[in-house]
Parts: sequence; structure tokens; C-alpha cells
Amino acid sequence: MSTAEALLRISYPEPAIAHLELDRASKRNAISDELIAALHQAFAGLPAQVRAIVLSARGEHFCAGLDLSELTERSVAEGIVHSRSWHAAFEQVQFGRAPVVAVLHGAVVGGGLELAAASHIRVAEKGAIFGLPEGQRGLFVGGGGSSRIPQLIGHARMTDMMLTGRVLDADEAHAAGLVQYLVGAGEGLAKGLELARRIAANAPLSNFAVQHALPRIARMPQAEGLFVESLMAAIAQGDDAAKQRLQDFLAGRAAKVRKED
Repeated sequence: MSTAEALLRISYPEPAIAHLELDRASKRNAISDELIAALHQAFAGLPAQVRAIVLSARGEHFCAGLDLSELTERSVAEGIVHSRSWHAAFEQVQFGRAPVVAVLHGAVVGGGLELAAASHIRVAEKGAIFGLPEGQRGLFVGGGGSSRIPQLIGHARMTDMMLTGRVLDADEAHAAGLVQYLVGAGEGLAKGLELARRIAANAPLSNFAVQHALPRIARMPQAEGLFVESLMAAIAQGDDAAKQRLQDFLAGRAAKVRKED
């Protein structure tokens, strides 16, 4: 049920769904070196049957970012190695076993926002706040935020947050595209699990294409991106699971597209 002395708890509410919980509530779930190692290990070692992941946190806050009590004087080389350990862990979140739904509440700041940005779907509860205080602390993002966050909200908005210390509330984060779903206080985990069930029910190869190919295609020049899109579309539609789903749709056995709340 747990790893790294309960810094990160892992459970399986359903066979195809893994639930990972940050468990440093007394530290506002700040990310220590031990926790970053636990995240890397956990996401890299999930069982093969996991097809969707929910990431949440215990306590009043999702994550207050880097544990500054561990911040020591490092050489430039040591600082690079430390940052790269975060990159390796968050790479497993973004391009690991299965799509990740992050459930966000309380403080989602600094490294906590970088962790959330590495996930694929973000659900925010009312009362969540989002910030990048590194600029006020003489630091710079080191967990992949300079690459991932501008893709979500644009570099101008991220620049504002880092230079001025601007904090976004949940409504502002939703309007900016930082989170895709906004729910009431205490409702985030239920929504996260609901979304994870939908994801887990998809054809695995379709999920793989969305998780791994889509973000890479989005960064390609259009001509190259369209070619890779054609390759992925052909591979996906040739999968046996896709063929069965198409037959189910044509036979009227598949659910129709409809608007949900």
C-alpha cells in the first residue's frame, strides 16, 4: 500500500486504476529528494494491467513545491543533476504506464504545479490556488515547468506569475486552461476516479497514441506532424480492439456521443 516510508501511498481502487497519494501533509506535501525518488519508482513500476492513474494528495494541500528545508548550497553540476532527477520522475508521469488524472486542492505551487502539468487531465477543487514563487525566492523552475506550463497557459502568463508572484485561483486556472475540470470542495477525488474509469475503458492503443504521440505531434512542423498522425491513425485502426469497437458502433451496441456535465 505504501512506498518510501509512506511519502507516497499506492492503492488500486479497481484492477485497471492506480491511485497514488502524496503523503507529507505535515510539510504541505512539499517535494523532498526522497519523494521525487518515490514518484519515479512508483510510476515506472506500476503493474501492466493499470490503464489509468489518479494522482492526489493527503492533507490540506496538493503540493507546496520544493522542500526548501532540503535546499543546500550546490555546485552548478550538482544543481543540474538535482533538476534532472525531477525531469526523470516527471517524464514517467507524462510518458509512463497510463494517462494520469491529477486531483488538485489547496496550494498547487512551484514544483507542485510542475508535477500537475506533467499529468494529462487536471481536476481542481474550489479553493485551490496556483503559483510559481520561484522568482521571489531567487530560483528558477527546475522540474520541467518552463517546457510544460507555457504549453498550457502560454509563456506570457507564466512570465507574469514568475516575475510578479501572481497567484491564480481555481476559476482563473480553469479559464486559462491550466485545469480542465472545476469541482466543489471535497469532490475532486470522486471526479478523478470517474474520469479514470472512462480512460481505462478506452482501447489501450488509442490511449497510447493520445498520451505519447499527440504531445510530440503538436511540437512538430505541420507537414511532419500530419505524416506522423497518418501513421498513428493507421496503426490504431488496425488494432483488433479498434476493429471490434467499430463493429459494435455499426451494430448499435456502442454508446453515442452526448454532452455531460
